[in-house]
Amino acid sequence: MSSKSEERIAISCDHRGVELKESLLELFRDEFTFEDMGTFDENTSVDYPDYASRLAHQMAEGKLKRGILICGTGVGMSIVANKFPGIRAVLVADPYTARMAREHNDANVLVLGGRVLGVGLASEIVRIWLTTSFAGGRHQHRLEKLSAIEKKLYK
Repeated sequence: MSSKSEERIAISCDHRGVELKESLLELFRDEFTFEDMGTFDENTSVDYPDYASRLAHQMAEGKLKRGILICGTGVGMSIVANKFPGIRAVLVADPYTARMAREHNDANVLVLGGRVLGVGLASEIVRIWLTTSFAGGRHQHRLEKLSAIEKKLYK
């Protein structure tokens, strides 16, 4: 068994993502260090913008490097997270996209749909996303273009 990664990964969800979040935390607890940013109760309705923005804000401030967001479909969390400078949140529903999001886009937030994905597929996606590195090279200048756009928008 490999040693536990020292990287701290934030994870947050709304009430529709609690079940999947808890399953993923259990599956990966021995391999990765997670900061669970809530919510914790699937029976109490909460607003996804509150939970997505809490995680994205800390990332935009440089306090966290990567995060995972989960809501019913993943769409709402994706929209909110991508409002923050420096965030490259991707809604992923298959392993290939998880790999490409890291290799080509250096995606720093993985978004999952708690009502769309089963635990088996979600765990495969998370494992690939957490263990795939950014390829750099020809993809680096594209990220620099994204940064330039953000600098213009967030002066």
